Amino acid sequence: MNKRILAVLLVLVVAASGCINTHRIEDTRVSMNTDVTITVMHPDVSEADRAIGRAFAEVYRIEHLMSCTEEGSEVTRLNNNGSLPNASSDLRYVVTKSVGYSELTGGSFDITVLPVINLWKDRMRAGSPPTDDEINETLELVNYENITIRNSSISFSQGSMGLTLGGIAKGYAIDRAIEVLKEHHIKHALVNAGGDIRAIGSKTEDEPWNVALRNPKNRTEYITVLNLCDMSVATSGNYERYFSEEARASHIVDPKTGYATDELLSATIIAESATDADALATAVFVLGEVDGMELIERLDRVEGLIITRDRRILRSSGFEEFEDRGMS
Repeated sequence: MNKRILAVLLVLVVAASGCINTHRIEDTRVSMNTDVTITVMHPDVSEADRAIGRAFAEVYRIEHLMSCTEEGSEVTRLNNNGSLPNASSDLRYVVTKSVGYSELTGGSFDITVLPVINLWKDRMRAGSPPTDDEINETLELVNYENITIRNSSISFSQGSMGLTLGGIAKGYAIDRAIEVLKEHHIKHALVNAGGDIRAIGSKTEDEPWNVALRNPKNRTEYITVLNLCDMSVATSGNYERYFSEEARASHIVDPKTGYATDELLSATIIAESATDADALATAVFVLGEVDGMELIERLDRVEGLIITRDRRILRSSGFEEFEDRGMS
């Protein structure tokens, strides 16, 4: 979905630990075109360092599988050849999950939108937007129903298709990093990949992890502060990256129209997994205010906050349960 989630939107607020004999260990590295920070609260510094290193290795592994720009990645080979025998279980899982979200949203989330995204990028680099005819012709290549997953293979039933996992892979990488941390006896941690965040356990014995949701139009202010414990949060927004500054268009393309969506400034989703939060933030941003909030309200253990283009802030019915009233 080529979604780019702004690192400035969700800012990790980590205070010094109040737990006796517990250390705060943190490392930041670059992956998936963004800063990835892993923060661990643990009594054994060496054990925590080893766990963080293994978690980063897992993030890199997922990136190398699912990048649509890296030569030799599974996604690149699938896009180039139209089929991929012996696809990894990770890719099969993420593609299957993506198709499920396409079905749930009536195609507002669709990983086969890559040809339209590439069309926009190519035309804007050349100095003018694509024509309606070019967009309509390219839209014929966008249809998640033309993805076939059979046994260990993934294939397209139409030529010239291509998929991008930019709207879900980052969340999946975070979930995998969390699982690796758990396997290495880490019970309290937070992984932040450019604004996609998942927390397990708590920051201290008495405090959850705090995440500040920044004002998309004023980075010195925040909308609210979230308390996270064994939950994830992700935000999609249209106010930083563009095909070109002249276009001033959203980087998130509606897969059904081929045009950038601009009804919302941002959509923030809280869910149990980062994979779900990532995909749903993209889907809700494309769906817009009414349909997006309706989707949030009918999903269990999912909450959301929407900021409309005219600066209205809308919360789902259970969003306030995650807000820190002492800090917001």
